[in-house]
Amino acid sequence: MTSRPGLRPSALPTTVAWSPAMTAYDFGPGHPMAPQRLELTARLAGSLGLFELPHVSLRVPEVASDVELQRVHSADYIAAVRRASEDPTASDPERGLGTDDDPAFAGMHEASARLAAASLLCAEKVLSGEAVRAVNFGGGLHHASRERASGFCIYNDAALAIQRLLDGGVAKIAYIDVDAHHGDGTQSIFWDDPRVLTMSLHESGLTLFPGTGFANEIGGPHALGTAVNVALPAHTGDAGWLRAFHAVVPQLVGAFEPEVIVSQHGCDSHANDPLTNLNLSVDGQREAATAVAGLAARYCGNRWIATGGGGYDITGVVPRTWSHLIGIVAQNPIPLTTRVPEDWLEYVREEFGRNAPERMGDEADIWWRSWEVGYDPGDAVDRSIIATRKEIFPLHGLDPWFD
Repeated sequence: MTSRPGLRPSALPTTVAWSPAMTAYDFGPGHPMAPQRLELTARLAGSLGLFELPHVSLRVPEVASDVELQRVHSADYIAAVRRASEDPTASDPERGLGTDDDPAFAGMHEASARLAAASLLCAEKVLSGEAVRAVNFGGGLHHASRERASGFCIYNDAALAIQRLLDGGVAKIAYIDVDAHHGDGTQSIFWDDPRVLTMSLHESGLTLFPGTGFANEIGGPHALGTAVNVALPAHTGDAGWLRAFHAVVPQLVGAFEPEVIVSQHGCDSHANDPLTNLNLSVDGQREAATAVAGLAARYCGNRWIATGGGGYDITGVVPRTWSHLIGIVAQNPIPLTTRVPEDWLEYVREEFGRNAPERMGDEADIWWRSWEVGYDPGDAVDRSIIATRKEIFPLHGLDPWFD
C-alpha cells in the first residue's frame, strides 16, 4: 500500500500552478524538453495525494499578456516570438528562435506565455497573502534573456515572478538555482539590480552549456556581489554538491536578508540525466529542496516560490524529484522509502514501455562534510567553493575562510 502525506492542520496555504494545457510547450519529437515530464509529474503528485491536501490550491494559469511579459522581455523580442509562433519556418537565429535547441513550433508564443503566467500566478498569490508558498514545476526556464531564447527556454518565468514581486513592493529577493546548467538568463536580467541576489550552483561552463557561470561573475557596478556562481567540476556527486551549497548559500542568504526566495529546481544534476555530467541522486535533490525550505522559513517568513527547470530522464528521475519538491513546498514531504504508486508505475509501463523506480528515493548516502571541518586545496569541489567565497563573501561583510 502506498503511504500518503499526513494531514497537517497548521500547514501554510500553498498554491500549485498546473494545467494539462502547459504540455503544449513542445519542441517536437526527439527534443529533450519532452512535455511528458510535466504530465508524469502531475500524475505522480496526484497519486501521492499532494493535490488533495486541504491547504493546497491547484490553480490553472492563463496566457501571460504582452504587457506582463514586457516586465523582463523587450517588445521586439516578444514580437519575434509571435512571428515564429505563427510561421515556424521563419527562423530568427539572432534571437535564438528556430535553432536546434529552440525550434519554432505553431503556438509557441501561447505555450511559452502560459508557463510564464504560471509563475506570475504564484507571485500574485504570495503578494496577496492567499498563499505563503507556491510551486510551478512547469517553469524554471532560466536561460531566456531579455532579448533572446536559449537552451530550451523562450520566456523566463522565474525572472517574471521576481520582477512582479519587486513591482508589488518586495524589497529584496534571493534567487537560488540548482539546475545542472548555469542560470545565465536570470542572472543577466538582474545583473545590475541590487535588490536581487542570484545564486547558481551548476556544472562548470568548461564542460557544459552555456559555458558561463564562473566565480568572477559577481554582478554589475551597482550590484556587486549579487551574482553568485559556484561552478562545480563534472562528476560532482551528492556529498560534494551539498557541501558546496551549505558552504555558500545559507551564509549569503543570511547576510542579504531577502523577503522572498524564488528557486529553480532543475533536476538534470542527476547521475542518470542524458545531457549533463553531475552525479546527484533523487535523495540529494530532495535534500537541496529541503535546505531551500529551511532558508525560507528562517529568513523570509516562509515566503517561497519554487519552479522546475531542466531534467531529461523523464520517467526515472523528473517525476519523483518534482513530486518531492511539491511535497516539501506544501510542508508534507514524501519519505524516500515511500513506494511509488502502482497505478503510476503501470501507466509508465503501458505508455513508455519502461519500468520506473519503485521507491521515491535512490537509497543514496547523502552525507557531506561541513565547511567548518576545513578546506582541502587538493579537492576540486573545495577549490570551486573557495573561489566563490573569496569573490563574494567580502562584499557582504563575510570572511571567506571562517564564516
